[in-house]
This record gives sequence, C-alpha cells and structure tokens, in this order.
Amino acid sequence: MNSLPNYPRPPGYPVPPTVPDSSDATREPLSDTEMAYGRFVPRKFLHLLGVNDIRKVQLGHQVERTMTIVFSDIRDFTSLSESMSPQENFNFLNSYLMQMEPVITAHGGIIDKYIGDGIMALFPDSPDAALRGALAMISKLDEYNAGRALAGYRPIKIGIGINTGIVILGTVGGFGRMDGTVIGDAVNLASRLERLTKEYMVPLLISEYTLYSLENAATYSIRFLDRTRVRGKHDDQSVYEVFDADPPTLRIAKRETLKQFERALACYHLDDIPQARRQLNEVLAAAPLDAATAAYLVRCDQRAAGIRLPNTELTNQWREEYGFGVDSVDQAHQNILADMNALARAAHVGAWNLAPPLLAQIQFSAAADFTIEEEMMYENDYPFTELHARQHQRFFEYFGELRAEIDSGNEDRLYLTFRIKRLLTDWMVNHILNADHHFGHFLVTKRRRIAAENCKKADSDPVAP
Repeated sequence: MNSLPNYPRPPGYPVPPTVPDSSDATREPLSDTEMAYGRFVPRKFLHLLGVNDIRKVQLGHQVERTMTIVFSDIRDFTSLSESMSPQENFNFLNSYLMQMEPVITAHGGIIDKYIGDGIMALFPDSPDAALRGALAMISKLDEYNAGRALAGYRPIKIGIGINTGIVILGTVGGFGRMDGTVIGDAVNLASRLERLTKEYMVPLLISEYTLYSLENAATYSIRFLDRTRVRGKHDDQSVYEVFDADPPTLRIAKRETLKQFERALACYHLDDIPQARRQLNEVLAAAPLDAATAAYLVRCDQRAAGIRLPNTELTNQWREEYGFGVDSVDQAHQNILADMNALARAAHVGAWNLAPPLLAQIQFSAAADFTIEEEMMYENDYPFTELHARQHQRFFEYFGELRAEIDSGNEDRLYLTFRIKRLLTDWMVNHILNADHHFGHFLVTKRRRIAAENCKKADSDPVAP
C-alpha cells in the first residue's frame, strides 16, 4: 500500500486516499480457486509429493513410497446401466460415489481416480486403515441398499481388492494435460484382486503382502482363498478373503469351518479331487451361503470332466531370476529354499521323522539371513527397512504356527504339505522377487550414483604438477 513518511504536515495539507491492499482483494478468489483444484487433485496427494502449491507441480514429479491400494467396483454395472437413461446413470453413480467418498477419506484414504463405476483409492498411512476403510465401505453399502429398497430399486453389490507394496507416486501426461497417479506392480495386483471377487462372489480380498503388513491379522476374520497368477509376475500370488462384513450367521459358519475349508483347498490344489469334493460339500452343508465353497465345487466338477485348470507344483526350484545380486545372500536363499522343498516332500510322503531337523535348520538359516539383510539395509539407509523387517517378523509368526501344527502330531499329509508350500516356499519366492529385488535395485542405483559422483569429483580436482 502507498504511504507517506510520518512527519508533521501543515494545516489543510491533503491526505492521500488509502489504496486497498491488492492481496485482500484477491485472497478470497484465490482461496476459492485452490479449493476447486483440490476437488480434482487432493491436497494430501500434493503433500505426499512434497508440494504445497498446485501451481508448483511439475510433469514427472515423483516419489517412491509404501502404499496400500484399494480398488472397488460395482457388480454387473453394465447390465444395470443398460436399464437406465444417461441422466439416470449419472444420478445413480453420483449418489453411490457420494456415499463412498466420505468413508474413504475418514479412514485416511485418498481417492486417486474414479474409473466409471470403480474407485481407486490410496492409503499412505497403514494397511489396517485401508482394510478398516474397505469394511466400512461394505457397511455403508448396506445402508445405501436399504434406502434403494425403500425407493423401489434393487440392491447393488461391490467387490474390493487390497494390496500393499512399494509404488511410484507422481505426475504423468504431457505439458497440456497431466494427472497424478501411482505406478507399480502393487497397483496391478490390487486391480487383479478386485476382479477375482467376481469369480468367488465375495466382497473383499487382500493380498499376502497386505496380510503380512497388518498390525495384528488375528483381529480380522481372514481365510486363505486361492493362488492366482498375475500378468507380469513370475509366480502365483496368495489371495485371502476377509469376511468380517458378512452377515453374522455366515460369518460364524465360515469361522467354524475355517480349518476344514483350508483342508479342502489343500486337497484341490494337490490333485485329490474326490477328497476335496467331500470336504467342500461338508463345508457347504454347514455354510449354505458360502459362495467361495460353491465356486470350488464347480471347479472340482470341471476337473472331473477333464477340463484342465491351473495346477499347483509341490516345490519351487531355484531359478536364475531369483538372484538378489549379493552372492552370500543368494546362496543363503538357495539353501533355505532347498530345505523348505525337502520339508514339503517329507510331509507329502509322511516322513515325519525328517521334519524336526529340517524345521530347526530353516529357522536358524532364515534368522541368520534376515539379520544380514536388515543390517545391510540400515547401513545403506534403505528407506523401506521397516516394511521389509515387518515381513520377516510375520514370516516367523506363521512359521511358528506351522511348526506347532507339525509338532502336535497332526499327520494330515496334504493339508500340511500345502501349508508348507504356501507359508514357506511360496512366501520365500515372492519375498525374493519383490522385497529383496527392490532392495537389490536400490543398492545398484546407489553404487552407480556414488561412482558417478566420484568421477565428477575427480574431473574437477586440479591436476597435480
């Protein structure tokens, strides 16, 4: 604002008019503009990028971090939308999305994008927040459907897939149009899990990575559901159903038949189809509305009819692509995997006398290897050490459960063989291909950067006479 020095003025001296501060005049419109932009690019997303002003966002701005990704989708939306006019479609979609958006944000989530009737949400704080948010979405849907019923509309169903992993969060596009998003294998697996909910007719699936990242998985109702192949992945991924949002009667029935359901799946995946069918029929008798059990019975019929479906191999042999890049660690991984395979074979043929020494060797070798890995991570300031160490911790928790089952004298060969494969060999391979390989890439990148800095320094140093 213009002003005159503060000194005495003669009588009658004209006082210049006060000029309004231009910032006062523009502050309110600018604030409104920022709020409008915030509806398209969430402020929390900008904060994750380390940007406080949307005008400072640059194309290609990116940061790598741990994230839990949630995909949700309305079942049979295509057939539903065909019965509505375009205006009715938009009205329906917006009424549904307006129910879900507050639930997601209340649990710390960020809506990355709407994909037609689908939602892609990001949870940067914790996998538990993502899972609680997903369960709250299903609960909110029940309220929404009650309102639809009163209005004479049929209820809708949704499927939700959740995965946790390391992603790259940033901006993509061109100079005239760019968007903020996340990229990585973790996103692809979350999307795959959402699609699988349709196959099993269950509302909520999570990945093994999310399961192992939860603070306390025992607080939820979770059961193993399948092994699935994801495009671009070398090995199958374990899939888990979370059924806390099921109606009380079904939820109780699933809990009571949990062990039998897993035994049936073990028989199915290890090719004892007659026994799998017997077990599944017993589960369905106790839980008639268990859609996943019904889906597996259909698969059993397909197998019996000679239709070829993906099968499970008993062991995972070491492959060149499992290499971590550090010879001592690679050799340790190879030895641990060999012992896990030997344990699976021993259980499969009922050679229980071989189990105690193999279990002891696996526990000792894994503890030594994981300690070395974590020390390397701390020494190199690896930003995802905590996530990696938590996965190691969860491995030992599930290893302890498996060991207790074997030590108890349980001689259900197929069930324990499949548990060994799923909790040990499959976990080990997936951990190597994802968590360990990411750290290996970090080490290679760091070494190249240090080498480049040393070369640059050497070039700038004066040449000695």
